Amino acid sequence: MVWIVLALIAVLFTIWAVARWNTFRPLVKQIDIKVSHPLDTHGLRILHLSDLHMERLSISPEALLKQVQGERIDLIALTGDYLDTVSMTDRFLQYMDVLKDLQPRYGMYAVFGNHDYVIADHLPYLQREMEKRGCVVLKNEHVRVPIGDQTLNIIGIDDHYTNRSNADQAFAGVEEGINLVLTHDPEIVLEMDHHFDYLLSGHFHGGQIHWPKPYHLKKMGKLYSLNIISGLHYHKNRAFYISDGLGQTGFKMRLRCRPEITFHSIGSGPSA
Repeated sequence: MVWIVLALIAVLFTIWAVARWNTFRPLVKQIDIKVSHPLDTHGLRILHLSDLHMERLSISPEALLKQVQGERIDLIALTGDYLDTVSMTDRFLQYMDVLKDLQPRYGMYAVFGNHDYVIADHLPYLQREMEKRGCVVLKNEHVRVPIGDQTLNIIGIDDHYTNRSNADQAFAGVEEGINLVLTHDPEIVLEMDHHFDYLLSGHFHGGQIHWPKPYHLKKMGKLYSLNIISGLHYHKNRAFYISDGLGQTGFKMRLRCRPEITFHSIGSGPSA
C-alpha cells in the first residue's frame, strides 16, 4: 500500500513538473492565409500575441525577444488579457518596450480582454502608456492602413465576454479593403454578420490544462461544443484564428497545450 501511495505521488509530481516546465517553452507557429484582394508583392506578416497574463507569465521579455528577433514583422497584433492587477503594470510595459523596439512596418495594434477589465478604472492610464509606445488601442473602432495600392482595415472589437463588444460600431464607415479583425473572445464570430478576411483572437488558452479534455471551457460559450478552442477555423467562409496565448491563469501550468507565439502570413490568392 505504501508503494502505491509513493508511486502515485511520484506520478503527480512528474505531471506537475512537466506542466510547469511547459510554461517556459513557447511554440512558434507559422500560419499562411490567402485573401482575395491583392496585397503588395511581399504580402503581410503579422506577429500575434494574446493572453500574456503578467501575473503568471513564465516567459521573460528577453526570452520573448529572442524568439522573434530577426524575423520579418510588418504588423504586431495583441488580442487582450495582459494583466488583472495594477501592480503588474510596470512589468507589462517592459514587454511593450520590447515590442516597440521591433519597429513593425505598419505599426502595433491592440484590444483589451476580460481580465484587463478587472482593473477597468486603471485602463485609461494603461492605454496612454501603450500609445506612448506606438500601440494603437482599438475599442469598437477601426483604422485604415495603406499597404501598397491596397488598404488594410484593422477593426478592433472590444471584449465580447464582458458584453463590451459592438461590431456595428467597430465596422461603421469601413470602406473597401482587406478587413482584419482583432478581438479577444472568438465567440463573437458566431454572432456577427460583418465581412472580414481574417480575425485574430485568444481567450481559451487552448484549454491550458488539456487533460483529458478542457471541460472547464464549456461555460465559456458555444465554440467549445463545436470543438473549436484553438488554431485556424472557418465560419461562413470567414477565417478566424484562436491563439493558445503566452501566459496562464489560475495555475502556472500547461498540459498538452504550450504557450504560443504566432506569425500569420497573409498573401494574395483564392481564400480557402
